[in-house]
Amino acid sequence: MELIPLIGMTPGRLREVAAEVGLKPFAARQMAAWLYQRRVTDIDAMTDLSKAARARLKEKYCIGRTEPKARALSADGTAKYLFEGAPGRDVEAVMIPEADRATLCVSSQAGCKMNCRFCMTGRQGFHGNLTAAQIINQVLSVPESEQLTNIVFMGMGEPTDNLDAVLAAIEILTEPWGLAWSPKRITVSTVGNMSGLRTLLDCTRVHIAVSVHSPFAADRAAIMPVERACPVKDIMELLRGYDFAHQRRLSVEYIMWRGLNDTPRHADALARLIKGTDARVNLIRFHAIPGVDMQPSVRGVMESFRDRLNDAGVTATIRASRGEDIDAACGMLAGKDLRPADNQPNNP
Repeated sequence: MELIPLIGMTPGRLREVAAEVGLKPFAARQMAAWLYQRRVTDIDAMTDLSKAARARLKEKYCIGRTEPKARALSADGTAKYLFEGAPGRDVEAVMIPEADRATLCVSSQAGCKMNCRFCMTGRQGFHGNLTAAQIINQVLSVPESEQLTNIVFMGMGEPTDNLDAVLAAIEILTEPWGLAWSPKRITVSTVGNMSGLRTLLDCTRVHIAVSVHSPFAADRAAIMPVERACPVKDIMELLRGYDFAHQRRLSVEYIMWRGLNDTPRHADALARLIKGTDARVNLIRFHAIPGVDMQPSVRGVMESFRDRLNDAGVTATIRASRGEDIDAACGMLAGKDLRPADNQPNNP
């Protein structure tokens, strides 16, 4: 029988596990502390549970921690880790070091259903949702886990398309019995799945990043099929109903392609589209992927686009590209085996 991971469980589920093995309900909090605060990798390390209870636990459950299968290291210090995902497709997590931050970009699905034209993950098709255990395992099992300062759900998959697991992971990350992080250390990126986005906004205080990439509906639909079901104008109308000036931050992600969405007309329309949302705009250089003939905007055009937005009262910055040499930059994650030349031991 395949053992069931304990990581990914919240106290309510852990209380059920405790009852199964004859423990009192308070044992759920004890197990949560061992899993998320002490970060044990073996049930026998839970020494405030009786030896008999630990033996019963091991008959059906395991901690659920698994080491990365491989690591690729970029010249800029970015590290990409390969984790077990779904049948036919593993997943990747990317650790981005900066002077005062260590950000882990985690995956929530193996592949993706959104089929965005410019994204390598979407071009792989959808292979399955990750469990909360698989999401939390990425956080706990990268070698830099203890140094992490921020988590971004910007890896493989659409987080709002696997909302139950993502919400459970956020609860584990932010609750006192879990990792006790501030929600301000977490950002969830979405293409704008309306029902999922609304639930995420109502149930959490994490930062939100919305992938827009064009302010014009027809142009956006040509590269992002989700536009037909969830128009970007409706997404912005929804977001205007929430406070992004104080408790949380809203970002608009905008990949730039030469001649496609980088003109002054696009900048002016984008400023009008997001008016009243307090959104900041991250301009992102397109990273070429096989089979896509779109070309990245040149730096000077991106700078002019940024300045035009700033002049219109929109805070806009150009995001630095990280990890492109190991296929770890925005839109490049595919969940395949890492190139043999890049494979290194799991420990730095």
